[in-house]
Amino acid sequence: MNALVSQKLAIETGNAGAVSALLIHPAGARACFVFAHGAGAGMTHPFMETFATGLGERGIATLRYQFPYMEKGSRRPDAPAVAHAAVRAAVAEAGSACPGLPLIAGGKSFGGRMTSQAQAMTPLPGVTGLAFLGFPLHPAGKPSSDRARHLAEVKVPMLFMQGTRDKLAELALLEPVIASLGPSASLHLVSEADHSFHVLARSGRNDREVLDEILDAFVEWAGAI
Repeated sequence: MNALVSQKLAIETGNAGAVSALLIHPAGARACFVFAHGAGAGMTHPFMETFATGLGERGIATLRYQFPYMEKGSRRPDAPAVAHAAVRAAVAEAGSACPGLPLIAGGKSFGGRMTSQAQAMTPLPGVTGLAFLGFPLHPAGKPSSDRARHLAEVKVPMLFMQGTRDKLAELALLEPVIASLGPSASLHLVSEADHSFHVLARSGRNDREVLDEILDAFVEWAGAI
């Protein structure tokens, strides 16, 4: 197997300036995942890198990118309008870098939610589906489904991959939300995983096995849509 190489890119996001990006484009790729990071860690976080590499090994290209605040070294996430502009710029870059490939957009936690908000407001060109790795339905300890209201405006298939111990998405709230979205929304539950897809030793599994599970679930869903 040829080694997967990350190509460094710069993406202009508008008033917030340029952000860094990393493209993995394996030969014969079937789709490209426009992969946004979570609120507390950027595109080079080990989870992001390992997931992108795993998709590349399974024939899915990825474009990881920074939100402007992360590019500047700030801990405070961007305002939604700034984040949405970054999502749109990244999707446009992926379309240029991977011509002819179907695009899937989404990401980890905050990045996935900013992507779904952008899609709900105005459909992202070329995007055939959204995938969320730990959708942050509510802050920890503050259960609510308010953050899901915009999802009804998303008209492409959606995949929610959630750990059953995720404190940012109580299943009693999340499952009815996804059911209300109809057959275009799919939920893949990861037993005993938390918001970071970490499992305890008593689960009988390790984090690598969990990662393989969600990678395989992503690829199966992507093939189906």
